[in-house]
Amino acid sequence: MKRKNFLKTLGLTAVAGVVGTKVSAQNEDKASSKDEQVGFNHLPNKEEIKMNKIIHRANTRGHANHGWLDTYHTFSFANYRNPERMNFGVLRVLNDDTIGGGRGFGTHPHDNMEIISIPLEGALEHKDSMGNTAVIKAGEVQVMSAGTGVYHSEYNKYGDREGKFLQIWLFPNKRNVDPRYDQISLDNIRKENRFYQILSPYQDDQGVWIHQNAWFHLGEFDAHHKDTYSFKMPQSNGLYIFVLEGEVEVGGETLTKRDGMGVWAVNELEFAFNDQSKVLLMEVPLRM
Repeated sequence: MKRKNFLKTLGLTAVAGVVGTKVSAQNEDKASSKDEQVGFNHLPNKEEIKMNKIIHRANTRGHANHGWLDTYHTFSFANYRNPERMNFGVLRVLNDDTIGGGRGFGTHPHDNMEIISIPLEGALEHKDSMGNTAVIKAGEVQVMSAGTGVYHSEYNKYGDREGKFLQIWLFPNKRNVDPRYDQISLDNIRKENRFYQILSPYQDDQGVWIHQNAWFHLGEFDAHHKDTYSFKMPQSNGLYIFVLEGEVEVGGETLTKRDGMGVWAVNELEFAFNDQSKVLLMEVPLRM
């Protein structure tokens, strides 16, 4: 695919907004009942839905292999267009990317989006129009508030091995803010067999912060451990669970590697880990 066509379909925020608006408009006559579900344009069809949860199995995700980039999309992105899987509330993009040695995303723009990168293996070299040059590696988390507009690039730091990372986009609760960048190491906040916070709306809180009432937690668990997650804002938020490794029992379901599940209308959730597991929790507002 030519570079300009790839960037055109890369899922820039303007496109995401237009698509979301179209889907919402198509369902306007059903809004009174469906708006009580998960956001106004996340209307599942062939996915499992049981009262207050929606399940996205790993093998139902969108997939593209560009040679240098092997990527899986939980929600519609680039050439993967599924109007029934646009987002989970303000969680717009959850991409599971593997980048070839020395390859990466050339300079491209974003605006009015909160962008979180979580390396899983290897390291990425980041450069942006704010003057930041940095390397982020496994065990760190990066955040960028695109705001009024920013250009950046991301490349695999190493030429001799693949790099793997999660690319996550959230719609912000404030538009046209000044662009900003931050990254932290998780070494000092990591806990064994417990969920620990890596992102919140507050500058002085643990982890990075963003312009949204969202909280992210990571957990790395040995087999046969249990833990409970309590919602920060149970009246307005849902929780999207993404299993990075292992097997997890939650909400009456069994989730395995790269399965995702959204849950709402509850105050807390209990997790039981059948195998050594690693899980990312994303609590996000359900409405824009």
